[in-house]
Amino acid sequence: MVPLHNEAASLARLHGQLIEVAQALGAKRSLACEVVYVDDGSSDDTLAITRQLPAHGLDVQVVSLSRNFGKEAALLAGLDHARLGAVLFMDGDGQHPTALIETLVGHWLDGGYDVVYTAKQHRSNESVTRRVLVKGFYLLVNWGARTKIPEDAGDFRLLSPRAADALRHLPERNRFFKGLSSWIGFRQIRIDYQPARRADGRTNWNVRSLIGLSIDGLTSFSVAPLRVATLLGAVIALVAFIYGAQIVYETLVYGERVPGYPSLFVGVMVLGGMQLIMLGVVGEYIGKILNEIKGRPVYFVAEHAVRLREQNEQSGHDTRTAAE
Repeated sequence: MVPLHNEAASLARLHGQLIEVAQALGAKRSLACEVVYVDDGSSDDTLAITRQLPAHGLDVQVVSLSRNFGKEAALLAGLDHARLGAVLFMDGDGQHPTALIETLVGHWLDGGYDVVYTAKQHRSNESVTRRVLVKGFYLLVNWGARTKIPEDAGDFRLLSPRAADALRHLPERNRFFKGLSSWIGFRQIRIDYQPARRADGRTNWNVRSLIGLSIDGLTSFSVAPLRVATLLGAVIALVAFIYGAQIVYETLVYGERVPGYPSLFVGVMVLGGMQLIMLGVVGEYIGKILNEIKGRPVYFVAEHAVRLREQNEQSGHDTRTAAE
């Protein structure tokens, strides 16, 4: 399953690589494969190109959403439309190595793992600021959580049929795919890899979108921000109590006057700022609750097309299916 948003430049090359992988899996393991492309409201020629991609060695599904609903919604759309079998998720920018797919399939079939996920080996090519922020995100989201999200894990992963079915049955609309894939349990294994450099096009992820995704992930999967708010409030209350006790002591014992307006002004500004921040945190969760209560669909499909590979290519395959 491949979510797409303005990936016209790299799509043809990626599809050719997937055809090679599908043919190899058919020859070595007698697996029938399909690829589900989910166009998440692209503004370039992505949808037009997907309509023309050949169904050589694998079935091709094209799911076009009515607008841009976001990556999490596109992942759910692909999961819903993938037919029975294991489901493999990967990005459409060409940075997930297709050569690793056979390894993931091997851990599923030979090792009996239900979730085979990948993670970056290192982030040496990223800025120090980004590495610190990523580290902080995983520390916060995993703080006090019974189910930990593996650090540096990505969306490039394989789910066995029962793991994929478990994700389909989760009723929530505010979804965080990485967290939910860990939460469902089953046997899981990590595979480290180094993403390839983006060969074509431009990334759709800027600082603003990454921050938004992080906030959505935190508030959809973890109550850690609320715990931070509680802890911070307790610390500020304790400091205020100690400071107040010191003022009372100095006034009664030494006869010193209470500090004037500057200290009072700073205290009010600090407390007011913290209260607004905490209200914002609570507001994020209330917004998520509102979306769940409204019960709106996560996505709408504007177009759905299926192209089956030729019948002579399907002969010799067994009943197992891997949906890429």
